Amino acid sequence: MKLRNTALIIFLVVLADQALKFYIKTNFYLGQSHNVLGKSFQLYFVENEGMAYGWKFGGQAGKMLLTLFRLGAVIFGVWYLINITKKKYNRGFIVCAALIFAGALGNLIDSMFYGMIFEESNAYHIATLFPKHSYAGFLHGKVVDMLYFPIIRDTHFPKWVPVWGGEDFEFFRPIFNLADASISTGVIAILVFQKRFFQHNSVTEPGDTVETGAIVNDDVQIQ
Repeated sequence: MKLRNTALIIFLVVLADQALKFYIKTNFYLGQSHNVLGKSFQLYFVENEGMAYGWKFGGQAGKMLLTLFRLGAVIFGVWYLINITKKKYNRGFIVCAALIFAGALGNLIDSMFYGMIFEESNAYHIATLFPKHSYAGFLHGKVVDMLYFPIIRDTHFPKWVPVWGGEDFEFFRPIFNLADASISTGVIAILVFQKRFFQHNSVTEPGDTVETGAIVNDDVQIQ
């Protein structure tokens, strides 16, 4: 697989991710939802300061550390993708690695720059791009999430279930973005197809020396 093809995959994923985030950020109130396929698939605008799927990590200090970790991971990812492409790793594995890299880059862009280029979003105000007063500084932007698939909702755990008995149950609860989906797709595909991705070629190439257990000495006669 050529390096330019890897770069094209990354570019398309990041472009789609950022285009959808810009659209949501500049057209939705925070907490606003819109049904796409009934209530089972919605665009639901939320923001988070932490990891994928809305998970949080250690307040502002954790936010800074997470952003720096993402930056380091992206820098390492550039080297790694170039390396595995040049060494002609399995095409499917390279595609998966590109998806993971693209997702990390997409969320890194939010964390690094969104606080500087957008207004604060809330339930009463739709943010504008490049305002006079942005909502945060460099590395403190919030990640925009919007994909919501509440396939099963308005139900409860049976009372006999330990810990959660009687509580509300919803599947699938997390709200995420295309970058998160890209990372998850790449990771899951690697786990599912790892034997295919990392299998070694056991076919003997022409000209290779073939070792046998036969004993060769002066007493052996060749018929």
